[in-house]
Amino acid sequence: MHPTRFDAIVLGIHIFLLWQTIRDQGDRCHSFPHQKKMLSIGSSRCRPANPRGIAEEYTINLHKRLHGCTFKKKAPKAIKEIRKFAQTAMGTKDVRVDVKLNKYVWSRGIRSVPRRVRVRIARKRNDDEDAKEELYSLVTVAEIPAEGLKGLGTKVIEDDD
Repeated sequence: MHPTRFDAIVLGIHIFLLWQTIRDQGDRCHSFPHQKKMLSIGSSRCRPANPRGIAEEYTINLHKRLHGCTFKKKAPKAIKEIRKFAQTAMGTKDVRVDVKLNKYVWSRGIRSVPRRVRVRIARKRNDDEDAKEELYSLVTVAEIPAEGLKGLGTKVIEDDD
């Protein structure tokens, strides 16, 4: 008996459900090596919290994150996207945006947000006793090279403080 289209659909659904259960169990980094880079960005399983503060420089492409956004909501949405990026990059819920970065994003108005932003995200210890999180991320604007932001990549910087 030849398999019908219905049999192929049912088989596809079974394979998908099996894949989903395997994906949700255990450490994903070792189960799916092709997802290692994607998962290591913010996953707490793949990147343990460094007790010392570390800082990394990233180029955030705001243009693709704000595509289709209403003009009068672009700058506030850009700040939210920077916060979301820092959360996934550093694995902390508490993200603090520097005043200079905020002024840089808003420098051309609410509608004309810069296409790319070079930021330095530093993970630091929380000194408050009543803080919910033991670590927080501080996002500041990094110096922009004269040749532009394209192709700079991520730079890891060791903090002294």
